[in-house]
Amino acid sequence: MMHGHTELVCTSGRDAAAATRTGGMRRMSLSGHPVQDLIGEQTRAEIFALVLTAGPISRTGLARRLGLAPSTVTRLLPPLLDGDYLRETETVPKGPGRPQRFLEVNAERHVVVGVKIGPRLVSAVLTDMAANVLARAEQALADSTPATALAAAAELTARLVAETAAERPHAADSVLGIGVGVSGHVDSAAGVCRYSAILDWQKVAVAEPLSRTTGLPVVVNNDVNTLVVAERWFGQGRDIDSFAVVTVGSGIGCGLLLDGTLYSGSSGMAGELGHLPLDPRGPMCSCGRRGCLEALASEGAVLRQIRDALPPTVAACPDIATAMAWARNGGGARQAVSRSAFAEAGTALGRGLAGLCNLLNLQKIIIAGEGAVAHDLFGPAMTTALREHAFSEAAHDCDVQLDPVRDDLWARGAACLVIRETVRAPLS
Repeated sequence: MMHGHTELVCTSGRDAAAATRTGGMRRMSLSGHPVQDLIGEQTRAEIFALVLTAGPISRTGLARRLGLAPSTVTRLLPPLLDGDYLRETETVPKGPGRPQRFLEVNAERHVVVGVKIGPRLVSAVLTDMAANVLARAEQALADSTPATALAAAAELTARLVAETAAERPHAADSVLGIGVGVSGHVDSAAGVCRYSAILDWQKVAVAEPLSRTTGLPVVVNNDVNTLVVAERWFGQGRDIDSFAVVTVGSGIGCGLLLDGTLYSGSSGMAGELGHLPLDPRGPMCSCGRRGCLEALASEGAVLRQIRDALPPTVAACPDIATAMAWARNGGGARQAVSRSAFAEAGTALGRGLAGLCNLLNLQKIIIAGEGAVAHDLFGPAMTTALREHAFSEAAHDCDVQLDPVRDDLWARGAACLVIRETVRAPLS
């Protein structure tokens, strides 16, 4: 059990139920300052979030960016400064003028664990309060059952905290919580994965058992939503009010930021772009239906097309890395078939992106995930299909960018969930 300055206030019964309704993120006492007292006002949370993402920043700059009177900023800052969550430094100007004071987050105030649960691997990071990665670890899974995956998450948490404690002796006493990203339909308010086709999970409690094992607060969300938070705060979504993160790989995922708000839908199921029905006569999808975008554009779809098209005399393509190698320099029938398979996947993906643009008129789409490394193979067909199927100027209005995400960025986004939950910070 890992305890310390982060005191678990909710323990059982009604309090535990309340904690479950907040995604397992139990109300915490941070060095004697209850979070709700420390930054209970929404405006104070907005101040913290802006300093985190745009700092160092002056009080005047804060007031201007948030549309507040300078006196309001000054009134709201003391709890954050007294609690050592924000620090103020003095900078002497190069030319004439008075020294100016700048606010920045005290990144060392706490550490946070972020976990990404996949079908074959659990990856985790330990970050500071500015979501800088201090340590990372991963563990292969013998199977993707909830018991195996959550045990791996708990083990990685303990390992990261122990390793970091060698350099930061108080790390074990300052763990703020665990953020978990899981593929599929996640009810963050309940801390439950309602359904994940990739993991083969149905109604799996994630927050409560992991919190019970580690003694730490836990918040859980769809894994692509964790990327949306990370991109909004630290990546290509900065200063963008409406964008989507679309992940390609073993599945097709989508997370949405609309008008500055992470959009999850009425029950946490928004963004299931991979299960957009495109071809009623198409191949079976992992969800049990035919012709979903995922069945046409995922890594599995590419491999299936290659294997179906090659003659029996040619060795089967064993994995997606081999498929990429064949498409780039394989020569002969293997190269032609592989290139065609990636192009078909790109065409299907482009149609799906056109649907997003037509419905939401997004400013940006960020293509991410492990499969993004094959963008040179599927990207041209994707762009062509997007432009062909987008309505009016929807494709022109939307900037499509590539961000080939490593596993630790997924986990870093999960850590951001904890920071965001703690400060009640909006994404705008």
